[in-house]
Amino acid sequence: MGNCISIACQTSSPDFVLSHCFKCTSKHTKYVSELGGTLDALKTAFEELTDAKNDLMRRVHVAEQQQRLKRLDTVQRWISRVEAMEAEVNELMLTSTQEVNKLCLWGCCSRNYISSYKFGKKVSEKLAEVTDLQSKGLFEVVAERVLGAPTGEMPLEPTVGLETLFDKVWRDLNNENVGIMGLYGMGGVGKTTLLTKINNNFLETPNDYNVIWVVVSNNHTVENIQNALGKKIGYSDEAWKSRDSHQKAIDIFGVLKRRRFVLLLDDVWERVDLIKLGVPLPDRLNGSKVVFTTRKKDVCYHMHADEKVEVKCLAWDKSWKLFQEMVGEEALNVHPEIPNLAQTVAKECDGLPLALITIGRAMACKTTPEEWNYAIKVLKNSASEFSGMGDGVLPLLKFSYDNLASEKVRSCFLYCALFPEDDSIWRKDLIDLWMGEGFLDEYADINDAKNQGYDIIGTLLYACLLEEGVFDHVKMHDVIRDMALWIVSGYGTTTNNSFLVQTKAQLSELPTLEKWNEVSRISLMRNEIECLSGTPLCPNLLTLFLRHNRLCQITDDFFELMPKLRVLDLSMNRTHFPVAISKLVSLQYLDLSNTGIKELPRESSNLLLLKCLKLNVARELDVIPEQIISSFSRLQVLEMFHRGISGKIVEDSVQCGGNELLIKELQLLKSLIALSVSIKSVSAFERFLESKNLVSCTQGLYLQHLSGLHFLKVSSLIDLKLLEAFSISNCTSLEIDWGWERLQHSMITGAGCFQKLSRVTVQHCHKLKDLSWLIFVPNLYFLAIKNCSALEEIIRLNKLDDDGLEVTKHPDPFGKLEILSLFNLPSLKNIYRKPLPCLKSINVRKCAELKKLPISSEITKIQNLTIYGEESW
Repeated sequence: MGNCISIACQTSSPDFVLSHCFKCTSKHTKYVSELGGTLDALKTAFEELTDAKNDLMRRVHVAEQQQRLKRLDTVQRWISRVEAMEAEVNELMLTSTQEVNKLCLWGCCSRNYISSYKFGKKVSEKLAEVTDLQSKGLFEVVAERVLGAPTGEMPLEPTVGLETLFDKVWRDLNNENVGIMGLYGMGGVGKTTLLTKINNNFLETPNDYNVIWVVVSNNHTVENIQNALGKKIGYSDEAWKSRDSHQKAIDIFGVLKRRRFVLLLDDVWERVDLIKLGVPLPDRLNGSKVVFTTRKKDVCYHMHADEKVEVKCLAWDKSWKLFQEMVGEEALNVHPEIPNLAQTVAKECDGLPLALITIGRAMACKTTPEEWNYAIKVLKNSASEFSGMGDGVLPLLKFSYDNLASEKVRSCFLYCALFPEDDSIWRKDLIDLWMGEGFLDEYADINDAKNQGYDIIGTLLYACLLEEGVFDHVKMHDVIRDMALWIVSGYGTTTNNSFLVQTKAQLSELPTLEKWNEVSRISLMRNEIECLSGTPLCPNLLTLFLRHNRLCQITDDFFELMPKLRVLDLSMNRTHFPVAISKLVSLQYLDLSNTGIKELPRESSNLLLLKCLKLNVARELDVIPEQIISSFSRLQVLEMFHRGISGKIVEDSVQCGGNELLIKELQLLKSLIALSVSIKSVSAFERFLESKNLVSCTQGLYLQHLSGLHFLKVSSLIDLKLLEAFSISNCTSLEIDWGWERLQHSMITGAGCFQKLSRVTVQHCHKLKDLSWLIFVPNLYFLAIKNCSALEEIIRLNKLDDDGLEVTKHPDPFGKLEILSLFNLPSLKNIYRKPLPCLKSINVRKCAELKKLPISSEITKIQNLTIYGEESW
């Protein structure tokens, strides 16, 4: 029916029919009637779009050719759409003249209405598409830096023993609150292996991480790290490398801020400033991570690590497993003796993976017991001579030594190698030795020198060159000790060996005296030497350690040719005081603790430079002539704890008369800063308490056989601010009272009571019913109570309540107690009402009335607790 429109009416309303017809007709006729204008609009819009594309292409060309960037995918997609649109628009324009010629009635109608309608509709739609493309073609950034080749999967050393630690680290890295993680530990412990495993695991995750690995090393600069980092993200040309650090940081930040990255920094020795590098700080929004390895724990703090993870040496079972893997079954099974010998070799590695791997591989071809026995001898006596140690393991560990801040700290570190393998070293003893050696600076206040000593120990701990031991002790790892001895031996040469160290060597005689001529320090600790004879020529000898031998004889001429000797340790021997020691005019440190010394001879007053004298547990020392102690005018440290308890009374000795004369002489020592003393009479104790100088420097106090002391007020001791060890013995009529008013004043003013007191021993005090005063000892570590027949409770809560003391206002007296020993306390019923959270060892014997220990199942789950006692109890 031509161009007529037929409508099937479903309603009886003619108005509806007319309205519908008008709408449909006007909509369709618009495509025809406005075709000319729409074509003009399309042509103009497309010309503008083409101009925009050309402008964009010029920007892209500059970015790609001059800046070596890569155009963004969104930019390329838009350009491709414009180019496709160009063909479509051109096709419409080619047919536009023909379609316009079909129009009639001044463009209001068409000779072929359907054809014109379809074409007009297509032009209108294309105009809308061009307009839309124009709106989407506004790009601030047209290109970006191309990341270099991503860090790929890396080969791994054996990871025996690291599995549990890796699981923990991986869980932490998946925590959105952990952005920066530090892995710290001594050299060769497996930090890089762990970082490699982290790298490989991130590559396997479905998350879209850009993993970047950069080796930092100990001589890094910001520019060096930026260049290494730039190479990983596409900045590899020389022009970029020549830019200044600030501009490089801007470029790096511009790339990484749009990425979710994992930055792995290996071998970090000091703080790396991420901001200066241009690395965006990880946070919960960007989800990025920074993980670094370091040998220095303090770097973790300087880097503001959210998680600090110590990578420790392996436990024995893991060590043995790794060592077996390296040696191989063939070598281990070739002879029945080899497995036991192999365990001895593996133990010399002390759990250090690098040493286990190196030595294990070297032993893989050793198939006879003789070869294994020789390896054990070499490792014990001169580890640097073992294959792979002197040219591999030890030089790698030496980087930690080289990185120490000063020659002073390096000397203090090397000094620790004089102690036997596996020995714990008391911090206080080590600092006293360093002071005796002159390693520490001279200060007006000697306590500043001691604080410097503690600071150096902290530095060595944070550098993982020392390890934390039990209470206030440190240890040196066996392989680190081998490294130190390798350094002082002139790196394995025999011509430049400044130390002679033969500890735990089962020596019954002194080493060949010719070896003593050049060395400056000798350590022969823990041997079986009984006699010191001969006259060794030691013009350079500064230090001589003979601790823990069986010495019972020292000839008078033994020390004659040691003019520079500063430090002499004869403790833990059976020897007396050799008069020849008095000829050591340079001596500054002398330790005769736990020896058979009976008398301090008058000739000892010649030791005018003596700064430290230790006579602890010298049980037979009964004769100290008057004016000998006071003649040591430079004495700074004097320890006479548990001294002279044989009970003998000798005339012309400061021991006579309950050692009141000793206290009098001690008051004359103006340089004294650390005192440990035994007091045997009430008059001497009273004189001691009256001396502010002695009270202010006392670190150890032993009250012994004070039969006339009936009441001791705890408040009379609160001025002993430095008191670390307190012992009461054989004070059979002693009762302890609070002296509450002064204690209360001390606490109100914030001075505190007994903050440093950590070791308390009470024995043979038969009137004591409790030790409730211990509530004022917040840092108690060791408590031993023996043979106190009336003791019913250690902390008597009723007594506290009666005296108006609220326990809740004070810290738990046993909050830090680790060792508790209770012996022959027949009346003891109760220790304390609360569990002891830090208890590691408790020894209970002959305490029949004690039915309950202050421990809980929760505590035993989180720490090892050893309980000793009779089987019947």
